[in-house]
Amino acid sequence: MPVNVWGYLKEYEAEREEILAAVTDVLGSGKLILGPHVAAFEAEFSAYCGVATGVGCDNGTSAVMLALLACGLAPGDEVVTVSNTAVPTVAAIVSAGGVPRFVDIDPATYLMDTARLEPAITPRTRAVVAVHLFGQCVAMEAVWDVAQRHGLAVIEDCAQAHGATRHGQVAGSMSDAAAFSFYPTKILGTYGDGGMVLTDSDDVAAKLRRLRFYGMEKTYYALEHGYNARLDEVHAAILRGKLKHLPAYIARRQALAARYDAALADTPLTLPATAPGNSHAYYLYVARHPKRDAILAGLKERGVHCNVSYPWPIHTMTGYGHLGYKEGDLPETERAAGEIFSLPMYPSLTDAEQDTAIAALGDTLAALGE
Repeated sequence: MPVNVWGYLKEYEAEREEILAAVTDVLGSGKLILGPHVAAFEAEFSAYCGVATGVGCDNGTSAVMLALLACGLAPGDEVVTVSNTAVPTVAAIVSAGGVPRFVDIDPATYLMDTARLEPAITPRTRAVVAVHLFGQCVAMEAVWDVAQRHGLAVIEDCAQAHGATRHGQVAGSMSDAAAFSFYPTKILGTYGDGGMVLTDSDDVAAKLRRLRFYGMEKTYYALEHGYNARLDEVHAAILRGKLKHLPAYIARRQALAARYDAALADTPLTLPATAPGNSHAYYLYVARHPKRDAILAGLKERGVHCNVSYPWPIHTMTGYGHLGYKEGDLPETERAAGEIFSLPMYPSLTDAEQDTAIAALGDTLAALGE
């Protein structure tokens, strides 16, 4: 049988009764939109992260957009972030009316090189979106130091970092507003789209609730322009159950990462590096090698299917050519895009499946003379 980079079927079978009971409860409740499960999940997830308030929304892209708008972003304001991220991060900035400005990454962790943050700030800069990538956190203390000197809003993009910590603080608790995705592949994922914004500000939370519901506080009366960006009651009910398993999901991911580390230590691969002060939740296990494409081809021939996150830096994409960047502007980001790849990583991956992937990787490297 092939070994895939991600799968949910074994996890679904293990949690099937719990999931179906949650769905049945919603469908029999008479309340399908913004009901008790959304409110309960908002409270439970924000408490898990150590933040005062959670506001559920329809997906992680909306979460970033709404977080920026709720923190006062205006059309034409610049937002500093990284090009080594999923397109949704940048799409959300543009959808909020912002102008993305990119800084390069640390080649060891693939996270924002915070030493490059302050030089990127201009008089038009209003916010920083710090992307917690692959399962670990940006050095938020450095981000805050710069942001406070320049009066910038700080947004965490936590789509890949549920449960990760930095110096004991949980991802999502180190900003003015933090955006989460609950897309199925995520560390905490549902069976469709979902998202949330966390904040300690009552004013930001109130604006988020209006923005996700057409700008309304009372039905049919818009106080401001808003959006249809609500978290569905069914997904909230499922996520409430899965939240109870989140510590076990993370522990299993960390155990799988430790097995990869031990098995691949003597190979020519560059293995994931955890920044000092971080606890890595391993949304992805990202390895690196200059012969990446040949390695992926060899693994595929041997029935192991991997992924690249992300093969094209956003600043080189035609969809964002209007931002004025060119190849060579972010050298570490561009080098990483040509060399990194993700090995199979998800909690229901068995030791035997992982061993198959490790063996196939060893055979592939040997065939390439590595």
